[in-house]
Amino acid sequence: MSKTIISAKNIQKAYKDLKVLKGVNITISESEIISIVGASGAGKTTLLQILGTLDKPDYTSETELIINDQSIKDLNDRALAKFRNKNIGFIFQFHQLLPEFTALENVCIPAFINNTSKQDAEKRAKELLAYLGLSDRLHHKPNSMSGGEQQRVAVARALINQPNIIFADEPSGNLDSESADQLHNLFFKLRDEFKQTFVIVTHNQELANMADRKLTMVDGKIVD
Repeated sequence: MSKTIISAKNIQKAYKDLKVLKGVNITISESEIISIVGASGAGKTTLLQILGTLDKPDYTSETELIINDQSIKDLNDRALAKFRNKNIGFIFQFHQLLPEFTALENVCIPAFINNTSKQDAEKRAKELLAYLGLSDRLHHKPNSMSGGEQQRVAVARALINQPNIIFADEPSGNLDSESADQLHNLFFKLRDEFKQTFVIVTHNQELANMADRKLTMVDGKIVD
């Protein structure tokens, strides 16, 4: 039986009078690829940000968020930031690479935050970039790379600290169809080779249907 990576119970979130999440329950196992779909405003990105510890749920007595055997409620902000950097990777629609840094430097940033030595960080970053077919782009800055290449750099950055889980918010939303297909196939390759777990919010039905489980959100709840 595969290990449970995320256990979330009664996740609620309101912004003033607007209830965005209305008691979401979800369990995710190691090496699972989950897609989350639904109309805009259904709460997908809010859920992703809470599961990824970028935002906090409105805690009730029944609310629980456990990631990799760690109860998130018990962590202060500093401990939470350290936990996130070590255990969680993120891939966004707009890759959010820093334009003044090269591909290699962008990938190394989370490792440096994790107090990895420059030598070890750069060795790991070069291995990842080579794995992703970007060995000839190490010293290129984002503006001299294609959209697909920039997104693969963002994938390498998400993987540098060997996190247990990667959260992706519309990861192929800004890519042409060929680059999108390559990125989608890469996720499954990473899962098969590294036991990587993915939670992906997407409007791309092809990607959503490839996942091990497709969860549909409607009005702040998971309906299937």
